[in-house]
Amino acid sequence: MPLIERLLRHTTIDENIEIAFDNLRANKLRSALTMLGVVIGVATVMTMASIVRGVREQIVQTLEVAGPTTFYVMKVFSQQPLNPEALPKWVRIRPDLTRAEAEAIARLPEIKYAGIWAQLMGRLEFEGRRTQNTGIYAADAGYTELQGGQLVEGRWFTPAEERSGAAVAVIGGSFVRRLFSNVIPLGRTMLVAGRPVTVIGVYEPPENIFAPPGSETGAIITYRFADHKYRIDPVNQLFIGVKPRAGVSVAASQEAVTVLLRELRKLHPGDGNTFDIIGQDQILDIFNSMTSVFFVVMIVLASVALMVGGIGVMAIMMVSVTDRTREIGVRKAMGATRRDIMSQFLIEAAALTGVGGMIGIVFGLAAGNAVTRLLNIQASPPWGLTLIAVAVSVGIGLVFGVLPARRAAQLDPIEALRYE
Repeated sequence: MPLIERLLRHTTIDENIEIAFDNLRANKLRSALTMLGVVIGVATVMTMASIVRGVREQIVQTLEVAGPTTFYVMKVFSQQPLNPEALPKWVRIRPDLTRAEAEAIARLPEIKYAGIWAQLMGRLEFEGRRTQNTGIYAADAGYTELQGGQLVEGRWFTPAEERSGAAVAVIGGSFVRRLFSNVIPLGRTMLVAGRPVTVIGVYEPPENIFAPPGSETGAIITYRFADHKYRIDPVNQLFIGVKPRAGVSVAASQEAVTVLLRELRKLHPGDGNTFDIIGQDQILDIFNSMTSVFFVVMIVLASVALMVGGIGVMAIMMVSVTDRTREIGVRKAMGATRRDIMSQFLIEAAALTGVGGMIGIVFGLAAGNAVTRLLNIQASPPWGLTLIAVAVSVGIGLVFGVLPARRAAQLDPIEALRYE
């Protein structure tokens, strides 16, 4: 049915939607510019949502590798690294974690594994090839208990090597490929953070571990070697990783560790703990709180773009009402009610922002997918947020389309017919 025939009678919702899209097609450039703010706002939200969701999924998968019951004992837990040269007094008076404490925890009947580890940063070098600063773990042969993955070549440390602090290392698989090329790494001497070590094994992390560029594990060395040859910051770099036995709850195992450490440190019943214990759920909570703040900032920025887009829709719809004053007068003269006129313009505004929202979703998901692929993060699209984004964009059109629609509905038909 031709557009003019539909306009000259009462219209249904379906027909108003068809009229709205006919008008959008008739004014392509104006419609595209009006949608731009909505497209930018929705695309921003969808891009950030895809990235945050992808990072969160990888973090959760990494925590699952270690197991949901794994927890860590630290001298002090802080979300921000503390300056070792300017520590507050309450941190300075706390004893450092020791290997003896880790061994005592490992002997508890509730505990499957416990080991004292340090996480360092340094370069790996071999025959003139070198990496950027990368993660170096000072640990033991139970490394995979907490980190997962597998040894693909060679062996782990022997008990004798761990006790003596032998200069041996297990190297991350990706770094073997970068440094050794076609050379067999086992038995070779290389530099780890400036110290010579002998390569005895090659380790491959699990595929789902969260490891953005620059934070991969380059090498694993014995803890005692690191304690002798490197400067370890006991506040920011030292921790005891603990894994309970099967069937033992996290609460029970943490309670057992707490009681033991208080006894070893001769703390009285009224004294506070001189150590902190953090579990996987706390790590995830911290990450969630960080990403929530980031996401809120993105929502605010996107909201500004949506507001600008909504104002643009209102302005364009006002212009459209003026341009179509005579059309409105003809419709009213033929019996169209105020409700018909208002419905027509509201649907047109909602269609304008709805289409903009869907375009923004497409661009946002594409951008989010590109960024997560660039960061080597696997993520599923945030479909729930997609539906919300469509609803919000349509809602923007309805809210900002009310004023132009009311103005159109309140036009006097006689005056409207005289309009040139």
